[in-house]
Amino acid sequence: MLYEQVKNKLDEKPRTYRKLARKNYLKVAKKRRPLRKERRKSLKQQLQYIKRNISHIKQLVNMGANLSKLSNRQYKILLVVSEVYRQQLWLYENNKKSIDYRIVSLNQPHIRPIVRGKAGKTVEFGAKLSASCFDGYIFLDHISWNNFNESTDLKMQIESFKSYTGY
Repeated sequence: MLYEQVKNKLDEKPRTYRKLARKNYLKVAKKRRPLRKERRKSLKQQLQYIKRNISHIKQLVNMGANLSKLSNRQYKILLVVSEVYRQQLWLYENNKKSIDYRIVSLNQPHIRPIVRGKAGKTVEFGAKLSASCFDGYIFLDHISWNNFNESTDLKMQIESFKSYTGY
């Protein structure tokens, strides 16, 4: 889409190495227990592929390509991919395993994983709710995409119950 706008200024289309990146990813992902060194090497390769692609996009924009020609979905995913790249690069450079507000989905970047102590699935995704029931009616007291402790809502729930009922 962006290339089409400036193809008369370029000799050839920028390379993306998409197939090679997929092949390198699968080489490590298919292993049962890859070594830490192999995982870091693969992660660095993937980060370099993304960095190259983002720099190509910046070059196209500098040559006159207009980002407003992208659909809303394409533009949103471009912004999310840039943020995921920044987060993963920070994790790689600082040799860390977690970061606050880490994006785990390109299509729904607001969703956060919530670690639960359940046997079947240790991690859940989606909104967390805090609700109360009175005379057959359900009141939604708190909803959040981030994890929260339900005990901190108890005081607020009791006060709202008093305002509903008067006692």
